[in-house]
Amino acid sequence: MTGEVAVVGAGMHPWGKWGRSFVEYGTKAARAALADAGLDWTAIQSVVGANTVRCGYPGQVAGATFARALGWQGARVTSVYAACASGARAIDTARAQILSGMVDTVLVVGADAAPKGFFAPSGGDRPDDPDWLRFRVLGATNPAYFALWARRRMAVYGDTPEDFAAVKVKNAAAGAANRHARYRSPVTAEQVAASPVVADPLRLLDICATSDGAAALVLSSVDFARRHGVADPVRIRAVSSVSPRHPRTALDLPDIATDSASGPGPVPDAFRPSIARAAYEEAGIGPEDLSLAEVYDLSTALELEWYEDLGLCAAGEGAGLLREGATALGGRVPVNPSGGLASFGEAVPAQAIAQVCELVQQLRGRAGDRQVAGARVGITANQGLFGHGSSVIAVR
Repeated sequence: MTGEVAVVGAGMHPWGKWGRSFVEYGTKAARAALADAGLDWTAIQSVVGANTVRCGYPGQVAGATFARALGWQGARVTSVYAACASGARAIDTARAQILSGMVDTVLVVGADAAPKGFFAPSGGDRPDDPDWLRFRVLGATNPAYFALWARRRMAVYGDTPEDFAAVKVKNAAAGAANRHARYRSPVTAEQVAASPVVADPLRLLDICATSDGAAALVLSSVDFARRHGVADPVRIRAVSSVSPRHPRTALDLPDIATDSASGPGPVPDAFRPSIARAAYEEAGIGPEDLSLAEVYDLSTALELEWYEDLGLCAAGEGAGLLREGATALGGRVPVNPSGGLASFGEAVPAQAIAQVCELVQQLRGRAGDRQVAGARVGITANQGLFGHGSSVIAVR
């Protein structure tokens, strides 16, 4: 175990399509986190910004961008990019600064003003970029990739479109109670089935949108938190940021071919299960200790994959876990009590931070109608392009 850091503040800007700058969103989230922490901006010794560089929109120096917007006061600034895992990597960077003794307080911010429609690479020819190649060579958009995984689950495990729709119904019910969510209306299975097909078998309501939004955290040493009156803070106990191992025998976004050892069957250290396993090992816990999980539901079918990758059930049993109600509010291990990306949409640098914001509210017992009774341990999981794993474990 590497030690714990305290979460003394959490804040968000609501998700949606607001038509304004990501700087405005991130600044509002940062001020909300500072207010939640009861700290003045001048008390922050470091700012770590999660970058937004996809699709050609700005933010390559997010740490300095937000420090400037809040008012230069001499804090260290760091900017981190790891695609959809950027927020978790920003948290990990902040944690390292605190545990090293470099600083006592860090503001972590991620914000995005996303384009309409699905994400695509920025312009120019980049033949060494696998993300660019999948669009140029195959025309494989993200929804097409999600659909391939859904088809695989149907062929191998017997999952059905009705199972996928049930994920959306579950997450929409939770999102309806979340004031920061973009979509706040319950959804029925019939509505999912009636929505247009995007990439068979996935329909429009099976796939998350792209959104504007922001999230921020104020992290500190545990001693600092207690000196400032937070006797029992939520604590981040582990951050996993693993990468894949050779050979990679499962196709994975954005790769369009396996590596040179493509012949063998699944390897013991498959990438996605290794993300959570590293977090469990660092935290000294297992999936049986979890109170809740926030996972990266880019599509309804991918949420079922995460159940298995987190060790909540064996491979192929995700749909069964869903049918039992185990992952719904009131179930054994609620998954995405925030409403997930189904209710928020993707705001790339913000979403992993937003996941931790939800853990913080749940572990504090302040999640309102979404509250998981007796929540003590939560985990997040997501995955960024180019082999960026991401998982955070928070405890109280």
